Amino acid sequence: MFYYLIKLFLSAGIIVVVSETAKRNNFAASIIHSLPLTSLLAFIWLYMEKKDTALIANHAFGTFWFVLPTLPMFLVLPWLLRQGWGFWAALGVCIAGTVGLYFATIKLLKMAGVEL
Repeated sequence: MFYYLIKLFLSAGIIVVVSETAKRNNFAASIIHSLPLTSLLAFIWLYMEKKDTALIANHAFGTFWFVLPTLPMFLVLPWLLRQGWGFWAALGVCIAGTVGLYFATIKLLKMAGVEL
């Protein structure tokens, strides 16, 4: 149980650090946020629990492909907000678009013979 609490607080702590840093220095927060800290923690937790490097390799490979459909959101969201869209509406459009891109990515990867 203690191990899960460590995982919980360390993982949640990253989100708190980013959001608190953004209030003071958006540039620094953007750099921290862009780091693949969640992925690195997931790799560490998987290794600590399973010691299965093949599982980690597959996870990293899949993560690479699923990062790609999320990237447009980081351009569309600020554009929509600067066009006067409300935060929740812009975020909703970005989430819907990202979900659509996930499905397109899955279909394209299958067509290309890439197995995740």
